[in-house]
Amino acid sequence: MSGSVAGVVIVGAGLGGIRIAENLRNNGFTDPITLVGAEDHPPYDRPPLSKSVLLGKDDRVDLKPAEFYGESDINLCLGSAVTSVSPTEKTITLASGDTLAYDTLVLATGLDPRPFPGLADAVAGVHMIRTYDDAVALREQIDSASTAVVIGAGFIGCEVAASLTSRGLSVSLVEPAPTPLAVALGEEIGKLVSRLHTDNGVDLRTGVGVDEIVVADDAGGPRVTAVKLADGTELPADLVVVGIGSTPVTGYLEGSGIELAPREVGGGIACDATGHTSVDDVYALGDVANWRDDDGTPHRVEHWNHTVEQASVVAHQIAGGDAVTAAVSYFWSDQFDVKIQVLGAPRADDTVHVVDDDGKKFVAYYSRDGILTAVVGAGRVGAVMKTRPKLLTPTPIADLL
Repeated sequence: MSGSVAGVVIVGAGLGGIRIAENLRNNGFTDPITLVGAEDHPPYDRPPLSKSVLLGKDDRVDLKPAEFYGESDINLCLGSAVTSVSPTEKTITLASGDTLAYDTLVLATGLDPRPFPGLADAVAGVHMIRTYDDAVALREQIDSASTAVVIGAGFIGCEVAASLTSRGLSVSLVEPAPTPLAVALGEEIGKLVSRLHTDNGVDLRTGVGVDEIVVADDAGGPRVTAVKLADGTELPADLVVVGIGSTPVTGYLEGSGIELAPREVGGGIACDATGHTSVDDVYALGDVANWRDDDGTPHRVEHWNHTVEQASVVAHQIAGGDAVTAAVSYFWSDQFDVKIQVLGAPRADDTVHVVDDDGKKFVAYYSRDGILTAVVGAGRVGAVMKTRPKLLTPTPIADLL
């Protein structure tokens, strides 16, 4: 390696940030690595926040032991939000006003949850979950609450609804689409997810939006009391969790010349198929990055294993080492006592073939133009994972039915 003083600066101390740093060292990279994070915590795993952390089964799930950073010669710069990037000077500026020089810059700043429109910033009892501190703040209020409303039945909303129900709260889950997870998995599988939630006592309200989060003033300031739906129903709420999507964290790139992807293809930082941005020596990965696939189509994917694979690709670009082989996309969601797994790339308009359903657990194949595109299962870990080879090459759905 060159022995540069600046080395690689990674903005974002989450899964993507720590995996790129680890992969660089594993590939023999010896220049300095600085990992910059806006939070005060070292890199931790986010999927448990809405599940085991909220349930009180786990505390913060750190991705590496404390000694890893010293042993790997990785400089942690925590509690340091980045406010701007200057590719011409090859520097970043922190909220403190300090600047850091880089030879190579990797952007892994993730997402911010989308707030409920028009709601004041500080309303007691209203929560969003993106960080460990968010999850702890909600967890600390569970024991003093009896009713909760979760707005949005995507993966986070479904997981939070399951966790709060398991903690003994009366939970309503509100979703304007016909079913939970309709956008991600389509309505047919959404109906099976609906069954899981209603069978476990969730008050599921689909096909209806939210007009208002009702707030009252008390001695401690504004506090949520209810959620008013578009059909006029008012649901009492000691707690409200807003899960209506997220937006890529890119504000610090204004004026940098680093191109952003259009909103209609998912937004985020525009990249080629190996993580290069529009600016030399700047890469992006993870939830904030919009990569092109092999045929040039841009995609921004918000899944754990996708970030891990991208970190391996980017590390290979920077440091060389072993080439990265293609993998089948995979993610999962734990809801109640069921693990929902998704292999491949399902679309809501794919044809769905439910091949196993015992009233709680199920397996479904997705197809498009007669070819298998994805496998989704609930509580059928082995049955789902054994189909992975079928997704590595085009497999006619007729061969599986």
